[in-house]
Amino acid sequence: MDMSDVQDLHVDKQSRIARIVPTSWFLGLLACSLLIVIAMMGWAGLGMDLLKMSNGKYFLLLTLLATGRYMLRAHPSGWQRVVCDFCEYAGLFVFISLLGATATYPAAAATSGFVDPALARIDAFLGFEWINWYILVANNPWLQTAGSIAYANIYMSPVLLLGGLALSGERARAQLFLFSFWFAALITMVAFLAFPAVGPLAYVWQGPVPYMPTSALYQAEFIPLLRDNLFFMVDLGALQGLVCAPSFHTAAAVIYIAMAWQCRYLRWPLLVINGAMLLSTPVEGTHYLIDMIGGAIVGLFALCTAGAIQYSLPKLRQERRWREIGIWQNLTSSSSAAVPPVVQSQDG
Repeated sequence: MDMSDVQDLHVDKQSRIARIVPTSWFLGLLACSLLIVIAMMGWAGLGMDLLKMSNGKYFLLLTLLATGRYMLRAHPSGWQRVVCDFCEYAGLFVFISLLGATATYPAAAATSGFVDPALARIDAFLGFEWINWYILVANNPWLQTAGSIAYANIYMSPVLLLGGLALSGERARAQLFLFSFWFAALITMVAFLAFPAVGPLAYVWQGPVPYMPTSALYQAEFIPLLRDNLFFMVDLGALQGLVCAPSFHTAAAVIYIAMAWQCRYLRWPLLVINGAMLLSTPVEGTHYLIDMIGGAIVGLFALCTAGAIQYSLPKLRQERRWREIGIWQNLTSSSSAAVPPVVQSQDG
């Protein structure tokens, strides 16, 4: 390796460091998000029993992760640094996930009508027959088991991804993932306000249900209750997916695959895991194909936006540094010109 290669590596390392966002910025962003969700809950007349065991276990988990992050903060290297970073990343991810899922409940209360007829027509135009997918799964128990496991991998992928990023010390990429996930959740919730739907199992399928998928009929059951103020307490241990369009599972899969693509040891495992999750999403998530297309667009947009913001940080910091230097020079030059020279008195 010659000197030019060493200099390139040094510049690349400095660039990655410059793209790291202070943790306090993330905490501030999530604090604002929490206050907004609390206000939404109050508006919808929803509450949460903080002493209930199913809620308390998540608060305990977040407390343990925060404690681990705090206790190991003074170790810049070694396994302590890996554990410290993982505790931080996992804590932020769990908080974003719980906050996003909770926010869909008051959001559902603010919706009206359902857009299933339009979504079903778009699927028909695209040539996608949801009923055929459902019948195939309903007639094959092994597909039901495989599909339910694959659909649950939305929780496995971030553990592998954040663990790998903590192990390799890629803090900037971990932050890119977390911000992309948060932004995708925000876009999904806003889109949900405009496109509420009960899903193809409730709208397209007629007659008895031979196989009840993971997402069941929760949209059709819970959304009317929330609109009529007949649902009062949100249980973190029993959160149900209320968003049909766009598909957040698809948005998450796009983000997982994109973030893992640069890691040789995670690229193909996460591609397989999330590919299986995408194949299971129409039935297990009771999604139209257009829901998944919308989810993919959301995931890509969130990634591109987060990447653009992060990659602009070094330039913004440099401009700010030069601006501060310029202001300081102007102040010092003007002040020196404004102060008259000292005349020594004859008294000496």
